[in-house]
Amino acid sequence: MLFTWVFAFIPIRITARFISTRSTSQLILATLLVKAGSGLATFGNPTSAGVPPEVVQHTMVLPFNDIEALETAFKAYGNDVACLMMEPVAGNMNFVRSSVPFMKRCRELCTAYGAILAFDEVMCGFRVALGSAQSLYAKEIPGFEPDMTVMGKVIGGGMPLAAFGGKRDVMSHLAPLGAVYQAGTLSGNPVATACGLATLREIQKPGFFDNLNLRTRSLIAGMTAAANDAGIPFCGDSEGGMFGFFFMPTLPQNYATVMTTDADRFNRFFHHMLDEGVYFAPALFEAGFVSAAHSEQDIAETVAAAKRAFAAL
Repeated sequence: MLFTWVFAFIPIRITARFISTRSTSQLILATLLVKAGSGLATFGNPTSAGVPPEVVQHTMVLPFNDIEALETAFKAYGNDVACLMMEPVAGNMNFVRSSVPFMKRCRELCTAYGAILAFDEVMCGFRVALGSAQSLYAKEIPGFEPDMTVMGKVIGGGMPLAAFGGKRDVMSHLAPLGAVYQAGTLSGNPVATACGLATLREIQKPGFFDNLNLRTRSLIAGMTAAANDAGIPFCGDSEGGMFGFFFMPTLPQNYATVMTTDADRFNRFFHHMLDEGVYFAPALFEAGFVSAAHSEQDIAETVAAAKRAFAAL
């Protein structure tokens, strides 16, 4: 039986994923939307219509950062697990990191049971670090690497481009070497590819991520201080140019905790900031992004606007 493990709980945003079992290969398309992303979460809908139960029965969903649930599931079904798929830094339940112990155990169990560890870096790829999120965990876990990586338009500099890749024994299942057919209308599009290469050249320049990290952290630190001054429960986190914040005193570690944040206060804060000319994502389940185009003055003005918004809440 084919099992696909989805760990970020809601952030399944892909169009297609290649999954290899010990004896078969299968391409699972958008019907894999077992738990929907931030859009449906905003409106209180946990899943997408049109997903047949015949597809869902081959998918198991586990809570983020829950080592006990991970170990229990592998103990029960490990010999049938084909693939563990996850966002290493979740962006569709706001910004939530995988803890290092959780990630370490994911790698250990996948290796022990012969399952593929696939990283969905559609959102965090190149945004959190030059080597993407997997490079951050490689610094903390000796020898760490996923078996597959999926990336979206960030690899095309914002143009319509996506890519996935992995180890040779996995990728050899794809045609023309293997039996799994894969093609796309925009595959290898020269304009998108040129934009992607230009972007990669820019982000490899010395100091790029140091400066990006500094500005993003300055934004979160400034907003946190402003919220504290106003007596409002608030916390935030960031890595590279990716960030998130919550109207709660401590950072959540999973989707269930994210759902307990003060949604009404967020909505009022969002509209206050919009009136100030600052446009955050309109849903509390969305991560945010600082870019190289944002200046220190932009950050300072945003923090000042947040201070006024917090005072009005």
